[in-house]
Amino acid sequence: MFEASPLNNRNHQVQRLFRILFMLMTGLLITPVLLILATLIVKGSSVLSIDFLFTSPTDGMTAGGIFPALLGTVWLVTVALLISVPLGVAAAIYLSEYASDNWFTRLINLAIINLAGVPSIVHALFGVGAFVIFFGFGTSILAASLTLAIMTLPVVIVATRESLQAVPHAFREACWNMGATRWQAIRRVVLPNAVSGILTGVILEVSRTTGETAPIMFTGAVFFTPFLPQGIFDQTMAMSLHLFVVSTQVPNVPEDLPYGVALVLVAMVLVMNSISIAFRVYLRGKKKW
Repeated sequence: MFEASPLNNRNHQVQRLFRILFMLMTGLLITPVLLILATLIVKGSSVLSIDFLFTSPTDGMTAGGIFPALLGTVWLVTVALLISVPLGVAAAIYLSEYASDNWFTRLINLAIINLAGVPSIVHALFGVGAFVIFFGFGTSILAASLTLAIMTLPVVIVATRESLQAVPHAFREACWNMGATRWQAIRRVVLPNAVSGILTGVILEVSRTTGETAPIMFTGAVFFTPFLPQGIFDQTMAMSLHLFVVSTQVPNVPEDLPYGVALVLVAMVLVMNSISIAFRVYLRGKKKW
């Protein structure tokens, strides 16, 4: 039999120590999330009902439901995705597959990094000046969604570019050797193998756009409207703004109402992300490499 040397014993102790350390760090990250979810469920589940989800606010927003805000959030997220995902994927394809490494592409990359670090309130002011006033969209779903799309473009671009670069270069060379053009190789081989990574950026975008308040407060979301939006040029309520309103602006709100709104908002994000994650896992399972 072999006996462990002092060096091996020391290595095992160090490995065990780091394993415990990383486990504790993971627990510290997960614990606040679990506490938040538990608090929302305990304090907000009492208001959840079919009427709460599918009726409008009443009695000065101290009673009733959240359906206009729920529908408005779906409008905002959907339109923002339809705008930002094609633009972000196209920009990432250019930077990853076509652009050479020169001062221009480095300038573009620097702009993307800086755009990701701009505070959301600055995006809101840009949205007011560009989309509400300059382009004349007014305070509408379109103006708010465009603002959200500009704000989340860096996430889509970076995630898409990383997933494109993760596809082996040999795939491209095999296509070129068979006579395919660069675009044919990208469309038929590279993009299908990178789509699961692209969905990572979409998941992050959905999470951020659903919970943002400042960019939509000045560009398209309203305190209250008795009418449901019929198109992208209408104003709308939104879950994040509605939560802010009932938590800070409306007197005599039942204590459990804001928690119920927050619980539904978190559930919306989880459902949207779960659908995207399930689709991503399905696509990853179809990979041949």
